[in-house]
Amino acid sequence: MSEPLPRIVVTTGEPAGIGPDIAMRAAAKSFAAHIAFVGDREMLAARAEAVGAAVQIADYDGRPHRPGVLAVIHRSCPMPVSPGRLEPGNSQYVVGCIDAAVDACLAGEFDAMTTGPAHKAAINRAGIAFTGHTEWIAARCRADTPVMMLAGGGMRVCLLTTHIPLAEVPRQVTRERLTQVITVIRDDLRRLFNIARPVIGVCGLNPHAGEHGCIGTEEVEVIAPTLDELRDRGVRIVGPIPADTAFTRARLEHLDAVLAMYHDQGLPVSKHAGFGDTVNLTLGLPIIRTSVDHGTALELAGGGAADPSSLQAAVELAADLAAARRPSRC
Repeated sequence: MSEPLPRIVVTTGEPAGIGPDIAMRAAAKSFAAHIAFVGDREMLAARAEAVGAAVQIADYDGRPHRPGVLAVIHRSCPMPVSPGRLEPGNSQYVVGCIDAAVDACLAGEFDAMTTGPAHKAAINRAGIAFTGHTEWIAARCRADTPVMMLAGGGMRVCLLTTHIPLAEVPRQVTRERLTQVITVIRDDLRRLFNIARPVIGVCGLNPHAGEHGCIGTEEVEVIAPTLDELRDRGVRIVGPIPADTAFTRARLEHLDAVLAMYHDQGLPVSKHAGFGDTVNLTLGLPIIRTSVDHGTALELAGGGAADPSSLQAAVELAADLAAARRPSRC
């Protein structure tokens, strides 16, 4: 029996950022997978020359990845690209690359997708309502409850809310959303990570998880009652946990994932523990999607100094998850 190699499609992100740079350096590595990079062939060739990358730019032909070959699914970039200088006129190209990758996965042409960094402000300046990859891809997949997970540094950190103002967070901490998100996390820890009986730690919203209602009432009125209902349904949950102790080593040893209430409650800890090797994984989708854990780093674009570690880790995780889900064949 032989295992079919997983097929991964990778978007190269904002062309003025480091997405093309790290794609070049990642392509030099060995991967046990088919890998196709979505982007403009000429732009990628120019960037390879600019950063001194010894890679061959070739059209994707269905063959497994060969170190030193950047296999491309070509999409034209309409405006000239200058590393480090945003051009909103290329924003439709950026989201078009994302759409093409999603559609290829939904059609079964690829087993997973990995996304390079996009620039939200540039896309919005082009008149495209884009709050982030997570929400955009979920809408394309018609997925009701996408959940952002950062995996790395010895932890899996999930978010109840993502790219919204901090003042909006308490209104999003509802029984319905907590139930939906925790259910997605439980189901995908089983489905993707093969954890039969996952244990999920849930942070409180307020300092010290509200101090029994003395510092905010969300824990008493919303979070704790919801967790009790889920426990009654058999979900293994610890919490609400004060966020300042949720990520201690002793606590994490007994948890398979931690759910933070908002973006900057969970992500700074995750990125401190494993920045560069951490992978952004979207749960709750009908496809596998991983991503880098960093932005476009315009100041590094075209200079050859961008670190490809997170992209490499994201591709490897996508391949591992996809391989685990694909059947064996003779």
